[in-house]
Amino acid sequence: MIEPDLLLRAVVPAPPEAVYEALTDPAALRVWLAEHADVELPGKYEFWGRYTPDGAEPHQRVLHVDERTIRFAWTLDGVQTTVEFQLGEDEDGTLVTLSQSDLPSFEDVLADKAGARGALQPFWSLAIVNLADYLAGRAPTPRCDFTSADLRAEVVIDAAPEAVFDSMTQAEHFRRWSGVNVDIEPYVGGRFAMGGFEVDPGGVRFVEFEPGRKATLRFADGLTASWELDGSDGKTRLRTVQSGFDPTNPPYPGWAGWLAGVAELRRYHELPRWRSIWRQIQIAGLPDAMLSNDQ
Repeated sequence: MIEPDLLLRAVVPAPPEAVYEALTDPAALRVWLAEHADVELPGKYEFWGRYTPDGAEPHQRVLHVDERTIRFAWTLDGVQTTVEFQLGEDEDGTLVTLSQSDLPSFEDVLADKAGARGALQPFWSLAIVNLADYLAGRAPTPRCDFTSADLRAEVVIDAAPEAVFDSMTQAEHFRRWSGVNVDIEPYVGGRFAMGGFEVDPGGVRFVEFEPGRKATLRFADGLTASWELDGSDGKTRLRTVQSGFDPTNPPYPGWAGWLAGVAELRRYHELPRWRSIWRQIQIAGLPDAMLSNDQ
């Protein structure tokens, strides 16, 4: 076991053998993880492409492989990190533990001092939710394109727009599906605070708010995050966009994190006996107030 700066534990709905296959089959990896993958264990475990941070070419090197563990070095921005997947038994399927060393602190990510490594926590969070959906036969959530400054995505959610909108703008609902503590004032001019108002006293506010249809948040630095909802036959088409940033430095960590949230939002509305897949989230420097106990 490595000494991690990031530790994610999640339960996915399949036996360990099926999960191991999804972790090592290049065709499967291209669905839930990366644009390109090349795996020939025990010697090679590589993935790269536009959905991978610093992904112009592969930068992974296998360190250890057995029937329940895959450990590899992954160099990003010239820094070698160590990643490990471990699989364990769970009554609901398989407990997947993802750990990674040599990552920047949460504070450095917020201060935009982290480079490509700053996007790894949301990258892995989205990848693991997409792994769970892949194993359940569900369509994946769109991934973050780390080569594009066009930050927009569209998903269809099997629920009415009013229900989806409320789960995104009512704090008690948001805390439950996201696992993140949040305070929300659901009206134009109202605040939206990750970690609660004590952690973030007012830097993000709604500049548009049309219940069941549209909302836009504006951040202190001028970034805007918008979502629009259209309903048909009991389903919702959710379009989400981020804009207002320096196009030479897109906010990939925040965008990838939002897509990871959308992935869990879909599951929250579509699975009849929904339960969060997350059992543990540990991020270096993350304030305790950021995570919710409402799940």
